[in-house]
Amino acid sequence: MDFYTLVSILKKELKEKKPGITAQLEMAPQPRPGQKLPSEVKNSCIKAGVLVLLFPVSNQAYLTLTRRTPDVFYHRSQISFPGGRRESNENLKLTALRETREELNIKVEALTLLGELTPLYIPPSNHCIYPLVAASDKHPKFMPQPSEVSEVLEVPLDHLMDPDNVHREIWTKGEVQYLVPYYLFKQNKIWGATAMVIAELLAVLRPFYRKKTIEKI
Repeated sequence: MDFYTLVSILKKELKEKKPGITAQLEMAPQPRPGQKLPSEVKNSCIKAGVLVLLFPVSNQAYLTLTRRTPDVFYHRSQISFPGGRRESNENLKLTALRETREELNIKVEALTLLGELTPLYIPPSNHCIYPLVAASDKHPKFMPQPSEVSEVLEVPLDHLMDPDNVHREIWTKGEVQYLVPYYLFKQNKIWGATAMVIAELLAVLRPFYRKKTIEKI
């Protein structure tokens, strides 16, 4: 699917009822330590805004992910969306944009905001994340902040949509074993909350990918 068709679809579909936790849980580690929604934990969680940033390469959609440094306080060395904690009573959309500007040094004012995905509660770190979806009409020139971002991953959305790139492994933490689903991209395992947000994004788009495949046949 070409980039601008995808952007048009998202702009419309993100205003409708979204797949929500049902889609997110498809990529959740099992057993998951709690199934609560942000609405259930209310003000007891740490609120954070993250940016699901799409951009074109040869008219195909790419997704922006970052690898956090080992020095950050939460989720060290993990692959995540650009974003971070809300400051004071800041609007969470502004949080996502501000943190992206700070982490990647791009002009967020030039981005087109497409809508929001379903907020997600992360029990281990007690974070509630609020994903904002945005598009850049050209490939951004990323200049990552070295104290927060060790690497920027530019992932083709078609790669994530391909079920052959979804894997599952047994991971052991302490005495507990978890079945962990992840997206594999160039030896990178994209898992946890990041994978759960991606799963909902793909669920929004999947019906339109199917239509395009049928039309080609």
